[in-house]
Order: sequence, then C-alpha cells, then structure tokens
Amino acid sequence: MSEIKLLDCTLRDGGYINDWNFGEYTIRDILSKLIESGVDYIEVGFLRDCAYEPNRSLYNNCAEIARILPENCGNTKFTAMSLHNKYSIDKLEPYDGKTIDALRVTFHDYDIDEGLEYIRKVKDKGYKVFANPINIMGYSDEMILRLLQKINEIQPYAFSIVDTFGSMMKDDLQRIYSLIEHNLRKDIVIGLHLHENLALSYSLAQDFIGMKASDRDCVIDASMLGMGRSPGNLCMELIMDYMNKRQSGHYDVNPVLDGIDDHITRLKQIEPWGYSTAYALSAKYNLHRNYAEFLLDKGRLRAKQINQILGSIEEHKKTAYDEAYIEGLYQDFQNKAVDDAGTLKDLAGKLAGKKCLILAPGSSILGEKERIDRYIAEEDPIVFSANFVPETYVADYVFCCNAMRFEMLLGKKTMPALVVTSNLLEMCEDERLGGRQPLIVNYTDLHFDEERSYDNSVIMLLRLLKKLEVSDVVLAGFDGYRAGSRENYVADYMASQHTKGDEENKRIKERMGQMEKQMNICYLTKSLYQREKSF
Repeated sequence: MSEIKLLDCTLRDGGYINDWNFGEYTIRDILSKLIESGVDYIEVGFLRDCAYEPNRSLYNNCAEIARILPENCGNTKFTAMSLHNKYSIDKLEPYDGKTIDALRVTFHDYDIDEGLEYIRKVKDKGYKVFANPINIMGYSDEMILRLLQKINEIQPYAFSIVDTFGSMMKDDLQRIYSLIEHNLRKDIVIGLHLHENLALSYSLAQDFIGMKASDRDCVIDASMLGMGRSPGNLCMELIMDYMNKRQSGHYDVNPVLDGIDDHITRLKQIEPWGYSTAYALSAKYNLHRNYAEFLLDKGRLRAKQINQILGSIEEHKKTAYDEAYIEGLYQDFQNKAVDDAGTLKDLAGKLAGKKCLILAPGSSILGEKERIDRYIAEEDPIVFSANFVPETYVADYVFCCNAMRFEMLLGKKTMPALVVTSNLLEMCEDERLGGRQPLIVNYTDLHFDEERSYDNSVIMLLRLLKKLEVSDVVLAGFDGYRAGSRENYVADYMASQHTKGDEENKRIKERMGQMEKQMNICYLTKSLYQREKSF
C-alpha cells in the first residue's frame, strides 16, 4: 500500500506574509507543535544567500537550521526550499543526517536545464530532492512529457505538481496527474502544492487522494490556517483531519490548532490571506499574482475593471511579473482621451474671478461645520466636492476620478453638476444617472505631470483648477490618513483597505508643497498635509 505524507510549509510559504520574521521563539514553538502533531515533513524555510538572523526562517546553510531543531523530532523529517539562482550550491554542506533530509528546488519553464543541473548537484551532496517546477498549469502536455523525460534521467526523490497561480480545477488535476503517473518512474514520489485562488485547495486535495494510483507514494503540502502569500494555501488542520477520517491517518490535530491560536491568527492581521475576487480573476487567466496585487493596491478599480485589465495581458507576459507592463495597461485603461476644450472653456468662464472651496471627505468637515459654513457665507466661493456628495453642504460641482467612488454616486436623486475624468467615460452612460450629462475632462492631463503620476482626487482637482486659471483655493476635509483611525472619512463605507497610510501621506504632502508654489492654497480645517498657510 502506498503512502500519502503531509508536508507543512508554514515557515517557508507563510513567510511571504511577515518577511519570514516569525521570531525565534515562534519558529521553535511551531516546529515543536508540528512535530507533536506527527506531520511527516516540515519545511523550515528558505536556503538563500542572505545575512542570517535567528528570528527569520531564512538560512545560509544547514548548520543554521540545525540550531533551531529540537532534540526529539519523532518521525518528522525536515526540508528547506531553494531557488537555483538565489542560493549558492557551494554553501550547502554534505548531508549528515542531522538537519534537513531533503531540499526542494524550484525552477521556471524558461530555466529548466539550470534547475535540473542544480538538482544533480544537491543529490551529489547526499540529500533527497523535490523537483518543484513553477506554474505547471502553464505547461502544455508536450512540455510536461519532455520535462518528465529529463526528471526520470536525474531521478529526484519527488516531483511536485505546483499550482503556482491557483488556477487548477479538477479536470486540470486529472489531466496533469495522469500524464505524470503514466510517464514518471514509479520510485519517484509525486507531490502536490495548491493555492486558494479559487477556494478549491481542500477539494482538490481530496480529489488527488482519490485519483492517486495504489502503488505511488505521494506528499501533499499544506500550512497552518492556510498561511501563505495571498490568497494562501491548503489548510494543514483540514487535510490532517480528512486523512484521519478517510485514510487511517495518524495525525494529532490539536497541537496544530494550538499553534494557530498562539501564533498564526495574529499574523493574519499583518496581511490577511484567503479567497478574494481579484486573486480568483488572476487564477482565471493563470497569471502571476502580482498583477492582481498591483491593481488591488491602486484601490480605485471595480472588480469587473480588474477583470478587463487582467484579461488583456498577453500570453508571453503571464508567468513572469512585469510591473512596467501592468502599469502601462492600467494607464491605457484609465486614459480614454476626449476633446475637453469646450468643457474647460465653459468651466473657466463660470469660475473666472471666483474663489474655490474644495470639500474632501475627511471627518473634519463634520466637526468644523460651523467654520466652513461661515466661510461659505462670507466668501461665496464655488464649492467642489472630491469623489463624494456631501450630505450637510450644498456643492456646486462634484469632481470624480475614481470608479469605486463614482459607483457610490449613481442613483442619487439629487446631485450637483458632475465633473468626471475620462477613465470613467463608460460609466457615464449608466441609466442610474437619469439622463444627467457629466462634464468630461481628460484623465491623463490631471493624473500625470513631468515627474510622476498622482491619482489622489484632491490633487487632480487642484490641477484641473490650475488649468482653469483659478488662483485661490481653500481646502476643507483634506485631513490625511491616520493609521487605525475610524475617523478618517465622513462615512465608514468610504474607507479603503488599500490605503497606504504614512507612505501615501508623505507622497501627497510632497506634491501639495509643489502645488502651493503654483497656487494660493489655504487649509480651512486641520490637515496632515498643511504647511504654513491656513485660516
């Protein structure tokens, strides 16, 4: 009867969440609890060319790994992972049976030969080796067969099915497993590493167990609470429980549950992992997850717009992440140029000789309402609101440059005149506008300058007013982002999980300093961006 073993990769794959900085106590305690659970393999982290720190699960050599392993390891074996181009093989000591039992080696479809040569060298040093080709879903059947031929020649301990981008479904797994089962040497173990993009990892693991040949040994990867770079991995506690119920497993799930309570739950607060629509979309197109992360971090796109951009990524760009490329696609999507000369001329005429008040959605417009009302009564400015319709003020115009914010405006029965950037052109045809015709201005003209791009709504509105030759602008509600505060916005629904906090504050303050040299800008309410001018 063949064996199915479980490999825990919390300290390695989970390290993408906290930069592998678990802390030495946590590393040792996780190891202790996993050993107590009876897990077959523990992946202790990465072997990398790095400066070793005891608090991180990154190591230069096996001697550094040995110092964190407990004396009594039961029947648990240990592994580490290395990328052939990120760890010098010369640093790897000959196998002595005192640290890791196996090394897992990853490689891409474009550097297979380099990866296999590295595997040969690891084998020559006496270690078992897992061959882990990145993104097997990106391989054609013919490519898989050619790779298996080479794998059979070097005879590693294991060959893993690695669903790097989480795009695998049951029929994909059946097809790939069948190819491997019928063409891989019988003495080579088959591994399985799944991701949670489509919320299928637990189901696919069960399917894998069901389709596995009776004479083939297998290893399934999982992590505690599914910890891993978003959207995460197969949950160790779930697959252990399944193995106990359906496969006569020997695992004690309780220590794993204790480890989750003691360590993993708090780590989930750093960067939550788990299913999300954007990562599901990246899986749909079998893309490097960084593309979805890039678009999510913009915090200004609807899921359907992320879908449209991801769907336009060319085949040869899917596997290796290219930030300049996705930035270009994002800007192309946003920049739908229109002839706005007439609109600008009309607006300039209405604003000529007038002061302008910009109402941003910071909570200070609620606390400082009396002051703002007094300014409006005394100065009679043209009032713009930025990306929202204020409930307690009467605005002359609403300026909108953000799809998520614009969606919130649709359907409002009463609304000031709309000034909308051209990236929202298609949304301006929505029937919920009730026939109202927004004034469209070019997105690119307000988003870019000679130095960089700025997609903050207030900065873009200031740039528009400058184009309209407005010289005096007063700001209210441009408060800035305070980490952990529930009072950043006039309403909770306006908060975004993608706000960058101090990083964004610094960027906006720098740009505001430049804008203040070009226009007379004053702050009516307190702001983190405020320099000297204020009321």
